[in-house]
Amino acid sequence: MADLYAKKLESERKTLWATCRLKGLPVGTPERKRIAEIDQLIAEHKAKQGVKKG
Repeated sequence: MADLYAKKLESERKTLWATCRLKGLPVGTPERKRIAEIDQLIAEHKAKQGVKKG
């Protein structure tokens, strides 16, 4: 079964990262902060998935 939540987060992260690279945005901008937040959400989600499967 496809993990749509994880795919949505990855897609948003890729879009934000591309924007940051094109515009040369430094650390501390709202976009970069959101990327860090998404990274945390992905890590938490993967941890939950590991617990459910195990």
